[in-house]
Amino acid sequence: MFHPPAFPSLRGMYAPKGTLSWLLQLGYTTTRLFKQNGLQNHAAATSFYFLLSATPLLLLLSYALQWLGRIAENSVPATILMAALYEQLQLGSLTALGFIPQQTQLAASGVGLVTLLLSSRGLVHAVHGAFTVIFPEQTRRNLVVSWVLPLIILPVLFLLMGLAALAQVTLTFLAQNDFIGTGNAQVLQALNSLFGFAMIWALLFAAYWRLPRQHPRARDAAAFALGATVSLGLLLALFGAFFKLENYHSLYGALGGVVFVLIGGYFAFLLLYLWAQALYAYGKADITALEKLFLGGSGEGASKLEGYVFADTGRLLEKYGEVHPAGHTLIEEGDDSRTAYFLYAGRAAVYKNTDGGRRRLGELGEGQLFGEMAYLLKEKRTASVVADGEITVLALPPQIMEELMRHSAPLSRRIIDTLCQRLERMNLANPG
Repeated sequence: MFHPPAFPSLRGMYAPKGTLSWLLQLGYTTTRLFKQNGLQNHAAATSFYFLLSATPLLLLLSYALQWLGRIAENSVPATILMAALYEQLQLGSLTALGFIPQQTQLAASGVGLVTLLLSSRGLVHAVHGAFTVIFPEQTRRNLVVSWVLPLIILPVLFLLMGLAALAQVTLTFLAQNDFIGTGNAQVLQALNSLFGFAMIWALLFAAYWRLPRQHPRARDAAAFALGATVSLGLLLALFGAFFKLENYHSLYGALGGVVFVLIGGYFAFLLLYLWAQALYAYGKADITALEKLFLGGSGEGASKLEGYVFADTGRLLEKYGEVHPAGHTLIEEGDDSRTAYFLYAGRAAVYKNTDGGRRRLGELGEGQLFGEMAYLLKEKRTASVVADGEITVLALPPQIMEELMRHSAPLSRRIIDTLCQRLERMNLANPG
């Protein structure tokens, strides 16, 4: 934002406090939008499709274990892999609990594969539906994205995750039994964990960056995807420490495994959508703060908490603020400029050129938005605005006004109402 060199600059005056208020505003906006969009319901629906995907995977896992067992009869590496899987993943306990079928036929595995493909499509569509709510104005998907991609993305994802998990448990088993040395195993485990972390981050980054129609900046999507990945890792550690499948089996019997997967999936997708909503709120931080400033305490749904959260305007002043002395002309009649202004402090006068000379039409006080007529009507300036004394204004370029009009229905109504009143006063002042 340009600050005339002869006038005091507001840049840097509010930085420390502005950062804290921005974080508070971001957290408040994210929470409000999360509840408003009902993302907890979207998380529940997505976890249901995730469960449908997990069920055929267990059938395929059971068939794979049978196949691996037959190979292990004549293969030492297969025997080591079989032992590693049963020891590290406690497959024996899971089978005894009924979480993994003891026997499955090839036909059942084929049905499981078909179910996996169909549930993959449902899961991807559920995620996309949630992102449509989080990021409005989604574009329509073509046939490939709508049908083909959802059928392959989840199986490929599970395959990569399965390979990473398989490598991890195998390396752990080999290290515990001193096959390759503890030091070598730890290095390989760290690299494998890093690969799994990078894979999840890349998937979330692609979703956060490419699913919204108006793509956020890549670095913003990458940062929020990193936060989501770390949160999912903490959730996984929490489940490992406090939630045990055996406990759910003892409470719910044969349905314990289903309940366990549903709860885990629900919390995982809650985190995924929460970070996505935070990314959207981050991109609209200025718009939301400007809306609250313009509407004051009379906005729809305003509360004391909201008034407290958005009370600090330092960040907006630093970014959009301009200070002008008495006599400075903010808007010149006949100009083609489209910038709108919010009078934060001071007073200004409105003048109109007439046949009899320059005529004063009125004055503007603190808290008034002006100059938006040129933006709305795409016409030249119809009057001049001159500072009566030293004033502080927020200068808003056309793209900011466009975002404000689309983002806030109450503000749009107020701007249109003010514009109508202004036009009415101008008609009364010029009856001819």
